[in-house]
Amino acid sequence: MTLIKSISGIRGTIGGKSGDNLTPEDIIKFTAAFGQWISRNGKNKTIVIGRDARPSGTMVSALVSNTLQALGMQVIDLGLSTTPTVEVAVTCENAIGGIIITASHNPVEWNALKLLNGLGEFISDSDGREILTIANAFDYEYAVVEQLGSVQMKDSYIDIHINKILDLDLVNAAAIREKKYKIVVDGINSTGGIAIPKLLNALGVNDVVLLNGVPDGNFSHNPEPLPENLFELSQMVKDKNADLGIAVDPDVDRLAFVCEDGSMFGEEYTLVAVADYVLKNKKGNTVSNLSSTRALRDITENAGGIYAASAVGEVNVVKKMKEINAVIGGEGNGGIIYPELHYGRDALVGVALFLSHLATSGESCLSLKARYPSYVISKNKIKLTEEVNIEQVLNAVRKKYANYPMNDEDGVKIEFAEGWVHLRSSNTEPIIRIYAEGKSKDAADELAHKIMMDIELMGN
Repeated sequence: MTLIKSISGIRGTIGGKSGDNLTPEDIIKFTAAFGQWISRNGKNKTIVIGRDARPSGTMVSALVSNTLQALGMQVIDLGLSTTPTVEVAVTCENAIGGIIITASHNPVEWNALKLLNGLGEFISDSDGREILTIANAFDYEYAVVEQLGSVQMKDSYIDIHINKILDLDLVNAAAIREKKYKIVVDGINSTGGIAIPKLLNALGVNDVVLLNGVPDGNFSHNPEPLPENLFELSQMVKDKNADLGIAVDPDVDRLAFVCEDGSMFGEEYTLVAVADYVLKNKKGNTVSNLSSTRALRDITENAGGIYAASAVGEVNVVKKMKEINAVIGGEGNGGIIYPELHYGRDALVGVALFLSHLATSGESCLSLKARYPSYVISKNKIKLTEEVNIEQVLNAVRKKYANYPMNDEDGVKIEFAEGWVHLRSSNTEPIIRIYAEGKSKDAADELAHKIMMDIELMGN
């Protein structure tokens, strides 16, 4: 597996040969390059790090921490944490940047370095290219012994993060407490099993059933919070007569809900529901990426706001949100970005806002879902070999569908009368993602398979 170096960070599988996988040499190289780059932006030498619970995390974290010390940096190590918690900590500590050690939804053999600037936001594509240039040239210099950095452990930041959420105007803990909800949480044996129950207890939810709560990183199922991976959670919600099920990914920036009958609320509708609640209380604009449901556009326009689409990737969504002063945004994979707290996908604030919506509306999860425009997205992917030229594939699709409305800001999105299809190369895996939306699952699948067949024929 070739190392993947992208807007989403440095990502790869653990072990193997240097340069082909995420080995100790690669971890040191890219950490040193980041430390060298970010130290040029100011005299501040503080960097925050944190990790999810995957088994390689302690090893990768130690290499990152020691490398930063060797560069003369002052490291604040949160230990087991979440991606949004590290983002919050960067600004709270007035740090110059941060490194989150997580491969997000990827399987256990993967790990990654996700790089943050001093705003606690992911670095831009141009910043990433500068860091790669430094890494490839080995253009970094370590500190002499008198100027070595230090490490300070701070393991209280999940609690600090939760307290900041409780202080938000739209988080209604009193209404949530009054409902006496029973909630099942799938912690996927990572830090969600620590953070989400803590948050629920702080919101007044005392009846919490925790699945896969041991934070050892041995994921009990595929860690991506998709319906096909949430059978155990769905069954437990029904068995326990719970009001709701909550699923997150290993670094807790994606969020999905299961309704009281065990059916999926739909990760696409996580953002839709939270945005609906925010827009009912604060007029404004919204943003999601090109692969997200048009239901967000519908509810935004109905509320008198402006909807805008961005290229896929958190940094792109954040950039667009700032451009149009959006009050809520995110991605259709269950990523909620609420700028009143911070500009990063955050499952914790998503849970708090969703439960506030549920509690103040008096609705059940099922009845709340029934309020929203009914769209279905079919999510597919085609694995790539090294010989495949992605741009040639996309150009062939552009040519074939040239008579249809098209957006090529990020791959190719084609608008059909009955829905849309979006094709793009992944930032995190060697695949082409093919998303299609229609008024039913069959309609969405048909659109997606039509394009997939086109690509297959092009390959022949």
